[in-house]
Amino acid sequence: MAASELYTKHARVWVPDAEEVWKSAELLKDYKQGDALLQLRLDDGTDVEHKLDPKTKNLPHLRNPDILVGENDLTALSYLHEPAILHNLKVRFMDSKLIYTYCGIVLVAINPYETLPIYGADIINAYSGQNMGDMDPHIFAVAEESYKQMARDERNQSIIVSGESGAGKTVSAKYAMRYFATVSGSASETNVEEKVLASNPIMESIGNAKTTRNDNSSRFGKYIEIGFNKKYQIIGANMRTYLLEKSRVVFQADDERNYHIFYQLCASAQLPELKVLKLGQATNFHYTKQGRSPVIDGVDDAKEMVNTRHACTLLGISEPYQMGIFRILAAILHLGNVEIKARDSDSSIVPPNNAHLTVFCDLMGVTYQDMSQWLCHKKLKTAAETYIKPIPKLQAVNARDALAKHIYAKLFDWIVDHVNKALRSTVNQNSFIGVLDIYGFETFEINSFEQFCINYANEKLQQQFNMHVFKLEQEEYMKEQIPWTLIDFYDNQPCINLIEAKMGILDLLDEECRMPKGSDDTWAQKLYNTHLNKCALFHKPRLSNKAFIIQHFADKVEYQCDGFLEKNKDTVNEEQITVLKTSKFELLVELFQDEEKATSPTGPPPGGRTRLSVKQTKTRPGQTSRDHKKTVGLQFRNSLQLLMDTLNATTPHYVRCIKPNDNKHPFTFDPSRAVQQLRACGVLETIRISAAGFPSRWTYQEFFSRYRVLMKQKDVLSDRRLTCRNVLEKLIKDQDKYQFGKTKIFFRAGQVAYLEKLRADKLRVACIRIQKTIRSWLLRKKYLRMRSAAITIQRYVRGYQARCLAKFLRRTQAAVTIQKFQRMYRERKRYRRMQAASLVVQCMLRAYMARQKYQAMLQEHKTIIIQKRVRGWLARLHYKRSLEAVVYLQCCIRRMRARRELKKLKIEARSVEHFKKLNIGMENKIMQLQRKVDEQHKDKKAMTERLNSLANSYAVESEKLRNEVERLRLTEEEARNNSNRITTLLEELARLKKELCDTQRDKRTIEEWADKYKLETEQLVAELKEQNLLLKTEKDDLNRLIQEQNQEMTEKMEKALAEETKQLECELNEERSRYQNLLTEHRRLEDRHDDLKEEMTLMVNIPKPGHRRTDSTHSSNESEYTYNSEFAESEESARGAEDVTKAPLDMSLFLKLQKRVTELEQEKQSLQNELDKKEEQAYRARAREEDEQNRARGAELEYESLKRQELDSENKKLKNDLNELRKALSEKSPPGVTAPGSPAYKVVMEQLNSSNEELEVRKEEVLILRSQLVSQKEAIHQKENKQTMTEAMPCMEDVHKMRDAGEITQAYLALKESNRLLESQLQTLRKSHENETEVLREELQSVKEDNNRQQQLLAQNLQLPPEARIEASLQHEITRLTNENLYFEELYADDPTKYQFYRISLYKRIIDLMEQLEKQDKTVRKLKKQLKVFAKKIGELEVSGQMENVSPGQIIDEPTHPVNIPRKEKDFQGMLEYKKEDESKLVKNLILELKPRGVAVNLIPGLPAYILFMCLRHADYVNDDQKVRTLLTSTINGIKKILKKRGDDYETVSFWLSNTCRFLHCLKQYSGEESFMKHNTPRQNEHCLSNFDLAEYRQVLSDLAIQIYQQLVKVMENILQPMIVSGMLEHETIQGVSGVKPTGLRKRTSSIADEGTYTLDSILRQLNSFHSTMCQHGTDPELIKQVIKQMFYIIGAVTLNNLLLRKDMCSWSKGMQIRYNVSQLEEWLRDKNLMTSGAKETLEPLIQAAQLLQVKKKTDEDAEAICSMCNALSTAQIVKVLNLYTPVNEFEERVSVSFIRTIQIRLRDRKESPQLLMDTKNIYPVTFPFNPSSLALETIQIPSSLNLLFLTRV
Repeated sequence: MAASELYTKHARVWVPDAEEVWKSAELLKDYKQGDALLQLRLDDGTDVEHKLDPKTKNLPHLRNPDILVGENDLTALSYLHEPAILHNLKVRFMDSKLIYTYCGIVLVAINPYETLPIYGADIINAYSGQNMGDMDPHIFAVAEESYKQMARDERNQSIIVSGESGAGKTVSAKYAMRYFATVSGSASETNVEEKVLASNPIMESIGNAKTTRNDNSSRFGKYIEIGFNKKYQIIGANMRTYLLEKSRVVFQADDERNYHIFYQLCASAQLPELKVLKLGQATNFHYTKQGRSPVIDGVDDAKEMVNTRHACTLLGISEPYQMGIFRILAAILHLGNVEIKARDSDSSIVPPNNAHLTVFCDLMGVTYQDMSQWLCHKKLKTAAETYIKPIPKLQAVNARDALAKHIYAKLFDWIVDHVNKALRSTVNQNSFIGVLDIYGFETFEINSFEQFCINYANEKLQQQFNMHVFKLEQEEYMKEQIPWTLIDFYDNQPCINLIEAKMGILDLLDEECRMPKGSDDTWAQKLYNTHLNKCALFHKPRLSNKAFIIQHFADKVEYQCDGFLEKNKDTVNEEQITVLKTSKFELLVELFQDEEKATSPTGPPPGGRTRLSVKQTKTRPGQTSRDHKKTVGLQFRNSLQLLMDTLNATTPHYVRCIKPNDNKHPFTFDPSRAVQQLRACGVLETIRISAAGFPSRWTYQEFFSRYRVLMKQKDVLSDRRLTCRNVLEKLIKDQDKYQFGKTKIFFRAGQVAYLEKLRADKLRVACIRIQKTIRSWLLRKKYLRMRSAAITIQRYVRGYQARCLAKFLRRTQAAVTIQKFQRMYRERKRYRRMQAASLVVQCMLRAYMARQKYQAMLQEHKTIIIQKRVRGWLARLHYKRSLEAVVYLQCCIRRMRARRELKKLKIEARSVEHFKKLNIGMENKIMQLQRKVDEQHKDKKAMTERLNSLANSYAVESEKLRNEVERLRLTEEEARNNSNRITTLLEELARLKKELCDTQRDKRTIEEWADKYKLETEQLVAELKEQNLLLKTEKDDLNRLIQEQNQEMTEKMEKALAEETKQLECELNEERSRYQNLLTEHRRLEDRHDDLKEEMTLMVNIPKPGHRRTDSTHSSNESEYTYNSEFAESEESARGAEDVTKAPLDMSLFLKLQKRVTELEQEKQSLQNELDKKEEQAYRARAREEDEQNRARGAELEYESLKRQELDSENKKLKNDLNELRKALSEKSPPGVTAPGSPAYKVVMEQLNSSNEELEVRKEEVLILRSQLVSQKEAIHQKENKQTMTEAMPCMEDVHKMRDAGEITQAYLALKESNRLLESQLQTLRKSHENETEVLREELQSVKEDNNRQQQLLAQNLQLPPEARIEASLQHEITRLTNENLYFEELYADDPTKYQFYRISLYKRIIDLMEQLEKQDKTVRKLKKQLKVFAKKIGELEVSGQMENVSPGQIIDEPTHPVNIPRKEKDFQGMLEYKKEDESKLVKNLILELKPRGVAVNLIPGLPAYILFMCLRHADYVNDDQKVRTLLTSTINGIKKILKKRGDDYETVSFWLSNTCRFLHCLKQYSGEESFMKHNTPRQNEHCLSNFDLAEYRQVLSDLAIQIYQQLVKVMENILQPMIVSGMLEHETIQGVSGVKPTGLRKRTSSIADEGTYTLDSILRQLNSFHSTMCQHGTDPELIKQVIKQMFYIIGAVTLNNLLLRKDMCSWSKGMQIRYNVSQLEEWLRDKNLMTSGAKETLEPLIQAAQLLQVKKKTDEDAEAICSMCNALSTAQIVKVLNLYTPVNEFEERVSVSFIRTIQIRLRDRKESPQLLMDTKNIYPVTFPFNPSSLALETIQIPSSLNLLFLTRV
C-alpha cells in the first residue's frame, strides 16, 4: 500500500512538540512522492508546515482512528508507535479515569495520587475466576492470571513490579498479595494470609521513607514468595530483601525523612511503656531533623505505630522483643545526637557525661567508658604489635554514623528473619507465587553507588523481559504456523558485560577496594584506561575527572565516583562491634552473635536455589571471615544472579508503574515525564518488538463479523477461512501485509486502520443513503401535512360560506312555513267543524243500516243451521245403510277365504319349519302391533289434549262474544238519546261562540298586562341570579379550599404514615438480616469449633509432628452433639486443649473464638427474648379480642358445661367404684368364685353389661335428639315447598256452546294468549323450583357432611372407654350446636324476624337437651344404686361359698344371654409409635440415607416431615418428655449432618429446606394456639399436641431453616455464577447488533457462542430446573418467590459488576442486548406467575445501566433525564458507565468530560454508599409465612421403600 493512499487530505498525524512531546495535526492536502513539506493544521486551528528529514524522508506517524483510542490493550492499536501509546494512556487516565492498561504481557499502572474505590472485596470477587482479557485491566487480573497458571500449568509464577520512586510499586505489590490472601485462603486455622498482609506494615515502617517524589517510598527491594499447598491454599511465605539504603539512617536531603519507624517512636514517646526510651519530638534528634519535613500530610504517626505493633503481635514478635526493637531504634537516635569535639587536628574526644551517650549505653547495655573510647579511637594491627590510634573528628563522626547504619542493618535483617519464621510453614510447599517489588530505573542530578546498583538490576531485568517477550512472540508464530523471521530488538548484554564481566566496572571496583591506598580517583582512572574509547556504552564527561557515563537501555546516566569505594567496602570499627557483643542486652547480642545467621540484605540466602523456601544451612568453619570481607557490589551481584535464576525458573508477569507528574497532583498527566518512564520501563521496547512482526491478530469469525459489510453476498461462503482469504486478497493487494494462521489472521501495523477506513467509508455511504431516504420521506411527509392543512382551511372557509347561505335559506323557508301553517290552521278548523257534523249524521244512518243487515244475517244463519242439521242426518242415514251392506258382504268373502286358509295352515302346521317361520312372523307382528298401539295411544292422548284446549278456548271466546253483543245493545240505546240532544247542543254552541268573543277580548287585555309584569319580573330574577351566582362562586371557592386543605392534610397523614410504615419495614428487615447474619456467623463458628476439636483430637492421638487434614464429611459424621449441649462441649474441649502443651495451636485465637461464640449466643438469646415479648404482646391482644367475642357466646352454653362437669364427676366416681369393686373381687373372693364362668362373676358381668347397655341407650337418645332436630328442619323446608307448589286449576266449559267458525277462531286466538301466559307462569315456577332444588341440594349436602361427621364421631366414641363416651357425645353435640348457631346467625343477619324465630327454636332445643341431661342424671343415680346392690350380692356370695363344689359342666349348662360383638373398623389417630432404641434407625433411614433423586421423588411432598411429626405426636401423647427432646435433637442434628455431607448438592439442600419448613409448619399448626388453628379441620384440631409446648424448638427449627436457605442460595449461586456473564453480557442474543472491535494480545472472550459457552437459554433452563425441583419437593410458594428473587438479584448484580469492570461491554449495542435479555427473564417470571415476587425490581439497576448506555449524552436536558432515570444506580456507578462508554462504530460519539462533570454536579447531593460494585454476597432476609397443610395425618401411608417397618400406626 503506497503512502499516498494513507497520507491524504484530512488524514491525522502526530508531530513532535517540545512541551507536549507529540501534537496531533491534520493534513490540509494530499501528500505526493517527493514533497519536502507537509501542510498541517493543529487541533487548536493553527496552520503549520512540517519539514521532512531530507535524508530519511520519514513521514510523521499516522494517528489511529478514534474508535481505537482508549483501548484496554495498547497492542490492539493499529499504528504502534510512541505517540499512539502516549495518547491512549492519556485518554484512559484523564478522560476515563482508568489507571490500568495492558501493553501485551505488561500491565501499565499509572499512579492516580488519589484513593480509588477499586480494591475492595467486591472487586476481588468480581475478578476471581475470570480470564485476563475478559475484564478491564487491573492488578487483580494479573494476580488472578498468575494464580490460575500456577494451578493449571503447575509452574511457579512471579509478578515483577517496577517503576520510579513514587510510581506506586509498593501499593501494587500489596494489592497483589491481598488478592492472593483473599482468593486462596489458608490451609490451616493459623491465618497465614493475615500474617502475609501483616508483614506489609512492619516492612513499610522499617524500610520505607518519605522522599521528594513519594511520601511512602520503599528504600529496599524485596521478593516475597507466597507458598501454596496442593489445594492451592496459602500455607506460608518467605521474604528476601535487596540493597537497603542504609545511608538514609544518618542523612536525609531537604524535604525528605528518615525511616517511618523513628517518627512513629517519637510520636508515641508519651506512652508509659516507652518513657524509658527518653525520646521526644523528632526535631530534637539529628538523624530525624535533617530533611526539615518531620510530618507527612494526612498521616498520623502515632496511629501508624499502633498498627505496626499490632502487626508485630500478629506475626509472633512478643511484647518483650518489641520493646527490645524500640530500645535499639531509640539508641540509634541518641547515638546520632552524641557530640564529638576535636581535641586537635588528628584526634577527637567525646565530652564527659554526655547525656545522649549515657542513654545510648543504658539502652544498649554497654559501658560508657568503652563506647566513648572507641568512638574516637581505632586499633591498628601489624604482624608483631597492635596499636591504638586516635582519629580526627571527621573520621569519628563517620565511624559513629557507620555504627548507626550497621546496627540498623542488623536490626532490619533480624526483623526480616523473624517475619520469615512467622510466615514459614511446616507443610511441604507445592508451588509459589513470587512478588518482586524492586526499584525502577533512576537518574538524578547526582548519581552514586546506590543508583548504579539499581540501574544494574534494571538492566538484568530488562534483558530477561526482552527475552520473554521475544519468546512469546516466537511461540505465537510457531503455534499459528506463520513463517518466522528474526526480529531485531535491543539487546542490552553489552551494557551488562560492561558492568559485571571480567575487568568490568564492579570487578575494577572490588580490586580497588582491596588495594591498601585505593581511592575513588584511582578507580576512576582505571575505568578510563580500561573502557574509554573501547566500549561504545562508556563515556567520560567533558568537565569532570571523577565521573563516568553509561549508556543504559533507557537513557544515559552520569555517575559521580565520590563515595563508591567507601559504600562498596561498608566498613565498621570492629572494636565498636566487640563492645556491642559484650552487652547485657540479649537482643543486641543476638544481632551480632552470628552475623551470618540473619539473612543479609545484600547477600544471597545460603542453601542454593533448589527450593526458594529452603532452610538456612550452617556455615562451615572459616567461611565467616571470608564472607565478611565480601564487598557490597559482589554480594549484590550474587543475590541479583540468584533472583534472575529464580525468575527464569518461573513464569513472569510484569507490572510497570508510571508516575504521571512530579507534583503528586491527582489525575494530572505530564507527557514528558510519562514518555521518559515508558522508555525506561521497556514498554516502548515491547511495542517495537510487536510492531516489527504482525501486531494485529483476528480470529476468522471475529474478522468476518467485523468486516462483513465489506463483503458482497456472493463472497460469503460456508468456510469462514476461505471467505476471509478471498476478501483480503481483494482489499489488500500486498501479500506481505498479512498472514493466515491456523486460527487467526495476522496483520502488519496500520492494516487494521486501513480496513477500518474502508469499513467506515462503506458505512458512511450507506448512512448517507439512509439519510437521503429518511430526509426525503420527512420532507414529503411535511409537504403532505402542509397540503392537508391547506385543504382543511379551504374546507372550513367554504363550509362557513355554505352555512351562511343555508341560514338565509332556512330563515326564508321558516317564514314561508309559518305562513303555511297559519293558513292551514284556519282551514283545518273550519273543515273539522264541518267534518264533525257530517260524522254525526253518517253515524246515525250507518247504525240503522247495520241493524237491518244484522237481522237479515241472523235469520239466514239460523236457516243454514237447520238445513245443515237435516242434510247431515240424511247423509248419515244413507251412509249407515251402505256401510252395513258392505260390511256384511266383506264378512262373507273373508269367511270363505279364511276357511281355505285354515285348510292350508293345518297342512303346513305339521312341519317344524313352518312353525318357526310362523312364530317369527307372529313376533314381528306382535311388535308391530305393539308399536301401533303405542302410537295410537300417543295420538289419542294428543287429540284429547287438543280437544280439551279447543273446548277451553271455545268457552272463553263464546263468553267474549256474548259480552260484545250486550255492549252493542247499550250503544244503540245511547245513539237514540244522543240524536235528541243535537238540537240542544246547537243552541248551546251559538251561545258559547258569543261568550268566546268576549273572553278573547278580555284575554288580550290580560296578556298586555302580563307581558309588562313579566318584563319586570325577569329583570328582578336576573339581578337575583347574579347575586346567587356570586354567592355560589364564593361558596364553591370556600368548599374547594376546605377540600384542598382536607386533601393536603390527608396526603400529609398518608405520606407520614407510609414513611413511618416504610421505616418500620426497613428496620424490621435490617433486624431480620442482622439476626440471620448472626446465625450465619454462629454456624461458621460452630464449624470452626468442630474443626478445631478434630485438630485437637488428632494432635493428642498422633505423636508425630506434622499436619494432616481430615475429610470434612468424616468430621461431620463424628460430631454428634445436641443443641442444648453444644456450648458445654465447646467449653470442655477448650479446657481439654489447655492441657495439650505440645500441640501447635493458637490458644489465644481459640479463646477469642470461644468468647465470640458466647457473645453471639447471648446476643441471639436477647434478640429471641425481645421477639418472644413482641409475639406475646400480639398474642395477648388477639386473646383479648377473642375473649370479648367468646364472652358474648358463652352465656348460652354455661348450663351445658355445668351439666357436663357434673357428669364428668359422676362418671369418675362410677369408674372408681367399679375399680374398687373389681379389686375387692380379686382380693377377697376365692379363686373359684371370681374365676371366669363362676356364678358371682357371671352375675357381676350381667349387671355391668346392663349398665353399659343403659349408657349406650342414653347415648343413642342424644343421637336421636339430634336426628329429630335435623328432621324438623327438613320438615319446615318441605312445608314451604308444598306451599309454593299448590295452585288452583281453572274449570272448563262446554265446547258445544260455540256456534260458528268465527267463534272458533276467536276462541283459538284467546287460547294462544292463555297458552303464552301459562308458559310464562310455568317458566317462573320452573326457575323457582330449580332454585329451591339447588337450596335443598346444598342442605342435603350439608346434612350428608354432618352425617359423615357424626358417624366419624360415633366411631371415635365407640373406641373410647365406656366412661368417656357420654362426655365425648355431649361435647360433640355442644360443638355442633355452637357451629350451627354461628351459621344461622350469619344466615339470618339481614332478617331479624327469622333470626328471632330461630333463637326461640334454639332455646327449645336447649331445654330439650337439659331434659335429656336430667334423664342422664337419673340414670347415673340408678346405676349407682345398682352398683351398691351388686356389691352387697358379691359380699353375700363371698360369705355363703355355696358355689365351691359346682362342676364346670354345670356352669356351662346354665342358660346365658347371647352377647352381640360388633366388628369395628380401626380408626387411626395420625400417630406413629416407635421404640427408644429405634430412634437412631429412624434418623438414619429417614434423613441420612434418604436420597431426593431416588426414593424421595415418588413420595408425597414433605413426607419425612409428616412422619417425624407423627412420631413426635405419639411421644407427646404418652407424655414422654425425654423422648420428645431426643427426637427433636436427633432430627436437627441429622439434618445438619446430611447438609454438611451433601451441602453442595442442590436437590438435597432444596429437599431438606422444604421438609424443615413443613416440620416447622406442623409444629405450629398442631401446637394448640388459636392463631395457628384457624384453617384446621375439627379432626386436625383433635390431633394437636396436648402435653408439651415446643415454642423454643420452633425457634431452633426456624434458625435451622434460615441456615438451609442460605446454603441453598449459595449452592444455586455457585451453579449460576459461570453462566451469568457469558449468557447476559458476552453471548450475542440478537445476532448482528454488536460489532467486534480489534483486540490486542489479551484476547477477550468472543461474543460468538461456541459449543462450550453459556447462553441466555442456559440460564433460563437452569432457572426452570431450580423451579421445577422446588415445586416437586413441595416448597412453599412464598419461599420459592424469595429464592427466585435472590437468584435474580445475583444475576443482576454479577452482570452489572462485570459491566462496570469491562470497557468493551459499555456500548449502545450491548445496552440493547442487555435489555433484550432482561425482557426474556421477565417473560420467564410471567410464565411462572412470579411477577409478584419482587424479582423484577432486583434487575432495576441493570435495566437502568442498559438504558444509560442507549440514551443521548450531550445536553443539560440529557443530564437531567439521566439523573431522574437512574435512581437505582449510585453516582459512582453512573460516572463509571459514562467513563467506560466506548463507541463500536465511528458514528457513535464518546461522552465528553464536561458532560460527566455536569452529571457529578447534579448528583452531588445524593446520600449513598461510595461503593462501586453491588454486593453479590448480599442475601435478603428470609421469612417463612405460616402455610397449614390440609392433609389428614391419619391418611398418610408409609412406603416400604423407606425401610421404616419398625414404626406402628396408632
